[in-house]
Amino acid sequence: MSQTAEPELFYLEYYEDFLAKVRILSRKLREGDWMPEVVIGVGRGGLVPAVYISHQLELPMLSIDHSSKMPGFADELLAKVAAMSAQGRRLLFVDDINDSGGTIQYIRDRLDEGGCSQDNLRFAVVINNHSSKVEVDLWADMIDRAEDKRWFVFPWEAVGTKDAIVEEALSVPERLS
Repeated sequence: MSQTAEPELFYLEYYEDFLAKVRILSRKLREGDWMPEVVIGVGRGGLVPAVYISHQLELPMLSIDHSSKMPGFADELLAKVAAMSAQGRRLLFVDDINDSGGTIQYIRDRLDEGGCSQDNLRFAVVINNHSSKVEVDLWADMIDRAEDKRWFVFPWEAVGTKDAIVEEALSVPERLS
């Protein structure tokens, strides 16, 4: 671990609060003018909210693991879902947070390479960073990372050790300072 000051960890502790945020996303979809046919959870952080949304909307769910950072691992699956979109299927990608926008931009780039139809594509997150370089379509909470330096710890991450959580936070110091 680095000698950098320890980040401010903000635990999204209460399961009910998390569920309320996911219900907000599901309600926005139900009440909107665009409904997905497939929910796609972005691994790891988007898997849990995607499962809940898929159940709440009674839609099938797929998962794409981008978090492994294994070269090309997610790319094959992204090419397959890009083809689904090009054939007219509406896809909702779900992640826990749009922080820097790097994950979402990576996914969008691979989908574009695969011929994805942007009209059939939406992104939803539990927490959206107003100052992210990438925009999403739906969110439950909005922060501005330029001012809010908390490291959000979602319920599924809270089972990890504090040392592991701090180490992960310190691995991206640009989000903390």
